[in-house]
Amino acid sequence: MTEVHVNITEEMKSSYIDYAMSVIVGRALPDVRDGLKPVHRRILYAMYEQGMTHDQPYKKSARVVGDVMGKYHPHGDAAIYETMVRMAQTFSMRYPLIDGQGNFGSIDGDPAAAMRYTEVRLSRIAGEMLQDIDKDTVDFAPNYDNSLKEPTVLPGKLPNLLLNGSTGIAVGMATNIPPHNLNELAGAIIHLIDNPEASMAELMHHLPGPDFPTGGYIVGRAGIESAYLTGRGSIILQARSEMEEGPKGSKIIFTELPYQVNKSKLIEDTAEMVKRGRLEGISDLRDESDKEGIRLVVEVKAGFNANVVLNQLHKHTALQTSYGINNMVLVDGMPKILSLKETLEQYIYYRSIVVERRTRFELDAAEKRAHILAGLLIALKSIDEVIRIIKAAPSPAEARSGLIEAFLLSEEQAKAILDMRLQRLTGLEQEKIASEAAELERQIERLRQILSSNLEILGIIKDELTELISKYGDERRTQIIEAEGEVTHEDLIQEEEVAVTITSSGYIKRQPLNAYRMQRRGGRGVIGAETKTEEFVTDVSTASTKDYLLFFTDKGKAHWLKVYEVPSLGRVARGKSIVNLLHLEPDERITGAIPVKSFEAGYIVLVTRSGNIVKMPCGPSPIPARVG
Repeated sequence: MTEVHVNITEEMKSSYIDYAMSVIVGRALPDVRDGLKPVHRRILYAMYEQGMTHDQPYKKSARVVGDVMGKYHPHGDAAIYETMVRMAQTFSMRYPLIDGQGNFGSIDGDPAAAMRYTEVRLSRIAGEMLQDIDKDTVDFAPNYDNSLKEPTVLPGKLPNLLLNGSTGIAVGMATNIPPHNLNELAGAIIHLIDNPEASMAELMHHLPGPDFPTGGYIVGRAGIESAYLTGRGSIILQARSEMEEGPKGSKIIFTELPYQVNKSKLIEDTAEMVKRGRLEGISDLRDESDKEGIRLVVEVKAGFNANVVLNQLHKHTALQTSYGINNMVLVDGMPKILSLKETLEQYIYYRSIVVERRTRFELDAAEKRAHILAGLLIALKSIDEVIRIIKAAPSPAEARSGLIEAFLLSEEQAKAILDMRLQRLTGLEQEKIASEAAELERQIERLRQILSSNLEILGIIKDELTELISKYGDERRTQIIEAEGEVTHEDLIQEEEVAVTITSSGYIKRQPLNAYRMQRRGGRGVIGAETKTEEFVTDVSTASTKDYLLFFTDKGKAHWLKVYEVPSLGRVARGKSIVNLLHLEPDERITGAIPVKSFEAGYIVLVTRSGNIVKMPCGPSPIPARVG
């Protein structure tokens, strides 16, 4: 045995790179040409081989999984079935490639039934991915044990990469491509074919953004533009909601959820937040979803603003999520991040190759058939001589040689004449042969014309996309809405009237006005605040929680706080020290406080102990700086 000494560091580095690349290329990232990973491609091809097209009966999923695993994908059956399940889920795929029968899971996170129970076949639209695969449009490679051939890529008439998107985690890189609408995507591709120098704005006019199978909203366009320009970006997804007014108060109804949000977990997490007090103003949460669609009902407590509750739900739950776009794909076997335009250009380039290869295949077949028909027509013109040569020949081989010599035919033509049935000698059959030969001549001329011009090939791609739109096009499900600015903390605050009290020692608090009650003569009153000896309440103001509270100090300075930033405490509580809320100097003391609605208009009048008075405008500019 020969010893080989290697540097362990270099060996680890080399081996890990090999492993990483095998994961990147062989498992995790989709090919830019057909938008599929190897496992998806192998499932579709295995089903195509079994004849499981959309117009054939369903067959057991276990049969497909076993066929894929045994022929092309030597990995776990669970992983193959999981992939197949996702390709059949209408809430996961914008245009499902597999038509499933049985339990294929739900948006609540329920798992699919075992593969022995479910049945599958290719969806109608999946047939567009495999169309013309038998016309030498793609290359085939040996399978894992070199016993069969499998396609390295599918013809991909359907622009599947952007149509259904893709998700995958490799070693050191990941991909996350959202799905899109077929009408819009095909329109953008056609526009790019007609205008190769099209700008991003022009492409986005046709393809404004992703279109998710679960609908909902995309908030804002900045994230979409970034993703389309650079291949990376983040978008905000939001549930579709509507308000209903009932006799017992307002209701918020959610009918569509953000993509990949588990409805059951969403409800569970929301209920837990309500229980812990993180979400306020919710009296009930119900799931009224049925076969007609999703319907989540949130009942708002009386006295609470439904819009504020909705903002809280968006802020704290998965009813609003971010979706990170990372357009990482395999281009010529290497991982690369592509912009929208580059992705569309790759599709156009690949389809041009497929159409050219298909045309060459069809031209070759047409020329071969035309050659045979030309021989048959020669034979029909001299049928008596042909019969004489055949009858005089002692064997078929000599008859073939005699025909070749007499009429200058090829081997294929002579063989076709010998194989011709006597019924082809009738007048009608002769007309059919002549008609077919003439049609083939026109077809050959057309095919040669296509191959002579790239514009002809691009025209075919446009026609095929237009056909896809007419067959499978549908309306956009996800609505893109303009962002009105980020939800602020103030948007989550319930507006209500409160009483703000300040003590002589500088403690402050707020309480709802309903904490106090009207009393008649002789009433004993209620405790408004617990104070220490020689401490007393110096200031009481009523204001809205969204008003400003303006503080004046003995240093001649003004500070402000929003009223909702003042701690809300019980009647017997002393309050919180103002020095913890405002940035005061060590010897600075609050001398007064007043609530104001805004700093846009009005005046503030100050009077000193010595009798001096001054009037200052609040607006048009606000207080120059907030201190505290």
